[in-house]
Amino acid sequence: MNRRLISFIIVILIALFLYVNNKWIIVTRHEVNSEKIAAAFDELKIMHLSDLHDATFGKNQTRLIQQIKNEKPDVIFFTGDFIDSNRYKLGRSLKLIDGIKEIAPIYYVTGNHEVATNRTNEIIQSLQARGVHVLQNGWKHIRKESDSLVIAGIHDPLMNGLENKTEAAIIDENIEKALADSEPASFRILLSHRPEFLSVYAKNNIDLVFSGHAHGGQVRIPFLGGLLSPGQGILPKYTSGIIKKQKTNVVISRGLGNSIMPFRIFNFPEIIVVTLKTSKS
Repeated sequence: MNRRLISFIIVILIALFLYVNNKWIIVTRHEVNSEKIAAAFDELKIMHLSDLHDATFGKNQTRLIQQIKNEKPDVIFFTGDFIDSNRYKLGRSLKLIDGIKEIAPIYYVTGNHEVATNRTNEIIQSLQARGVHVLQNGWKHIRKESDSLVIAGIHDPLMNGLENKTEAAIIDENIEKALADSEPASFRILLSHRPEFLSVYAKNNIDLVFSGHAHGGQVRIPFLGGLLSPGQGILPKYTSGIIKKQKTNVVISRGLGNSIMPFRIFNFPEIIVVTLKTSKS
């Protein structure tokens, strides 16, 4: 076997490896148990999506749409970076919403890339026109029988322009705004793009938080974790799974797409299914 053929085979294998790492969607499943979850919401199935960054999964997102349909979620959460500010293609990403909007109610919050486009209003209006519940430092409720769940959502802190405040301080203020005048609920859910502010979420006694932003650390080192994450730097702490502080659980999506770095390595695109379970003490 000559060197040219060997080189060709190596190139093909590398291309295949990168394609699989960036296009093979995995489904991660979690259960969240709490005595605060009302019986009416036992077995509620939540689909968590994040960080699409204008990535495509089949023509008109057909592969991604089909996987979401297969899971039959009761509700869908999207925690920001629906588009990418470096290659803004809103129409491409909206194909996903068009394909899933009839499956279940969709709740959405902004990420830092929506803010960076300076076209946030266009994005929000396009989503709202498709029936998406855009949570702008506000809340909605899900009613079932005589019980309700409060779903609150906050803007990415960059939406405030920082205003000489830390991102943590802005998130704290946004949570207060989001929950102001909310209906009483035994179990509170928050959608917030950034997972690294776990201590702020715990301080506000949020039961369950859904976040993205970290891209799973982009490159995942086996047995070690993510390599690099926005907002957390090298060897980030909060990149995937469920992280708990006090009584607050944060579900962190590894996301679907990429931004500045074009490839995910040992880090398949991810959709998450969280099933709520009532537990009695």
